[in-house]
This record gives sequence, C-alpha cells and structure tokens, in this order.
Amino acid sequence: MSNVVLKIENVSKQYRLGQLGTGTISHDLNRWFHKVRGKEDPYLKLGDINDRSVSDGSDYVWSLKDINFEVKQGEVLGIIGKNGAGKSTLLKILSQVTTPTTGQIKVKGRIAALLEVGTGFHPELTGRENIFLNGAILGMTKTEIKSKFDEIVEFSGVAKYLDTPVKRYSSGMMVRLGFAVAAHLEPEILIVDEVLAVGDAEFQKKCLGKMKQVSGEGRTVLFVSHNMSAVKALCPKALILSKGKLLKQGNAVQVVNDYLNDSFSEQGFISWENDPLNAPRNEFIEITKIELLNNHLVTCEPNLEYETRILIYYKNFVPNSKFQISIHLMDVNDNMVLASVNAPSASTQEDVFYKTKYDSGNYITEVRIPADFLNETQYYLNVIISSDYFKTNHIYLERVLSFTYHDSGSMKKDFNESWGGVVRPRLYWNTIKT
Repeated sequence: MSNVVLKIENVSKQYRLGQLGTGTISHDLNRWFHKVRGKEDPYLKLGDINDRSVSDGSDYVWSLKDINFEVKQGEVLGIIGKNGAGKSTLLKILSQVTTPTTGQIKVKGRIAALLEVGTGFHPELTGRENIFLNGAILGMTKTEIKSKFDEIVEFSGVAKYLDTPVKRYSSGMMVRLGFAVAAHLEPEILIVDEVLAVGDAEFQKKCLGKMKQVSGEGRTVLFVSHNMSAVKALCPKALILSKGKLLKQGNAVQVVNDYLNDSFSEQGFISWENDPLNAPRNEFIEITKIELLNNHLVTCEPNLEYETRILIYYKNFVPNSKFQISIHLMDVNDNMVLASVNAPSASTQEDVFYKTKYDSGNYITEVRIPADFLNETQYYLNVIISSDYFKTNHIYLERVLSFTYHDSGSMKKDFNESWGGVVRPRLYWNTIKT
C-alpha cells in the first residue's frame, strides 16, 4: 500500500476580479452550455498569472496554475513564496474550504487546518464549547475529545478564559487555542498557515516543537511560513510557489537558499522607467525606480563607514492622497531586521497617517540608514505603499533589492575580528572613578 497521504494533480484555481461567485449570469449560462455539449469551459483559456504588482486588462486571474506534488505519511513539507504567490489559496483547496477550478486532490485521512485567526471557531461559543465543536467537525467522538481536553487547555494557556466566548479573545489567545485544538485532536494531516506569527516567541517555539512531535508520530504536516529559519529547522522538504505556479521543490535548505537568492536586483537599483507596462502600479500609484546609494554611488555592496540612502521614485495619480511608504530589511533567513515608515513626526497616530496629503505628480521618498549601524552580511529590501493604517497595501514588493555590507576596517581596529549581532551602533560609554 502506498504511503502517499496527499496527492495534488494538475490543480488550478481561477478567480474573476471584482466578482462574487463565477461572474455574471451570462457567463454561468455559457459555462453550462459548453458543459452539456461536452466542451471545455471557455473561460479557462482566459486570465493572467497572479502578479499583483502589474495592472492588466483581464478580468480573470489564475491564483494557481497546474500544481502537482505529493506528500508522504509523516513528512513535514514547507511551503514558501511571496505574498500573493498562491499559498493560502492552495491551503484552502487542500482544506476543502474552496474547490479547484481544474485538477483534483487525493487525501487519505482527516485534515485539521489552522489558516486564519479564529478559523473554525463560533464567536458566540466559549473556548470549551469550541474545542468540542472542532473535534466533532474532525469526526471525533465526545469521549475522544475529553481524553485530549486537558492537554489542549494546558498547551493553549487560556484556562482562565475557557468559559468565555471566543469573540472576547485577543488574536494571540485565538491562535493559541486554535493551534492546540488542531494539533492535539490527532488529525492525519495538519496544515498550519502563517498565523503562528501572531503568537509570541515562546509560543511559536512550543508550536514548532509540537509539529516535530506530530510528524514523529507518523502524521503529516504542511507548514506555510515567511520565517525561513523555521522552515529550514522543521521541514526536510519544501516547495516554492511564485505567481500561482510551482517553481521548485526538493531539499528544504537548498530550496530556501534558492528562494532567498532569486528575483532581486544585484545592481543597487531596479528601474521600470523604460518598461512602464511592467511597473508595479494600481490606479492610485506607480513605482518607477528604487536606488541604493552609498558614498554618493549606486551600489549593491555598500561600505559600513558611510551612510546608506534608499531612494524610492513613484508617481501619484490621485490628488489629496493619504498613504504611507515603508521598508522592511530582511536577513538571509528572511527574518525582519528592521521596519520603518515615512510618517512625519507628530503627536498622535491620526496626525501621522491622515494629516499629510499628496498632490498628483512625481515624487522621490528617501530613507537613510546610519553608518556603522548594521553588520557585515547580506540584506533584502521590501518596499510597501499602503493606506488606512496599513490595512490597504497598494504595492508590496518583496526582496526587490539585495545588498551586502562590507567593513572598511575602521571598526575592526577596535575589535580586531568580525562583530557579532545584527546591529553594531557606536553607543555612548563612560567610566568614572567613585
């Protein structure tokens, strides 16, 4: 008997932008007419790849396209990719939250999925009642759930609030209870999305340990994360999704390294000035160029001795716009080293995000990283343009630039070796005789 517990064959998922369901009545009738005549759905030939940075004229988009892979019993598979790559869509199909447009999945055993905060919980029911509800959904008897109840409560750490409706829980409490339920009710396949990022560091460590234990017991785990260190540590195998397509699969360490070293500029800049059709944009804003300057030169190998300047060139199409531009600096394991936003100094959050308005026109936004602040290593730059307290992302560019800091030697004279840590600022020191 084959030990493959999950097989995905030619799975694709198509959405029509701006519509609920499959689209208009005329489209549904056209689909039905082709189906009864034994012909292919005419709208399967339409649509573009799921590239959020590019605005095109098609109403159809393929969130997933021709995905094929299989997972064996007891394996832990990491699924990685940029935002919008199709990871969440794939997990929703595997969890039977939605169905594929084409293709099929074959599953052996029960699946427990933790996809979003509060998934599977009834907000009006208490934590205790939701544990039994989730167990029943998984097909477990009341006796089986009772045998695991104390373990679930202890692991989640929400015993004090067990008889409180979960609508009163914080997002962290919800994730704690949700993961505890999913992991302890013994599903054959456990699917965990990036929701663990909501929990604190201690709880994340507990979750990773529990997933290792689950796989050691012969159960299968699918783990989606932007934390590359966690993927390398937990998953022997991994796959990359990019714009709805399966880009690569294999050994997790190699796949993660390929992912981190792909799709960024190694020139110190990236420009769409001569390729406006592919520029990241929507109806509000368009990015035309991003540059990294060090000692007044564009470079991907900045010297720590000098200040580093990141310049973002863009066009604003809407008068009186209110938006924010922020950056994330990521390390080689995709851990966030720092985040910064261009909000002006102000006394209240409302002043920061809603007082500044931009007329239509061309802009350059600059952010400066002090000299001798970051350490000698490679970094990746994310650029985000958002509004409404970061609730709406207009443009989200991941790993758009890569750069590697080098030490000129000035600080090595003080230490004689490479410096440890992520940052290495010159802090104030003082010694007095008492």
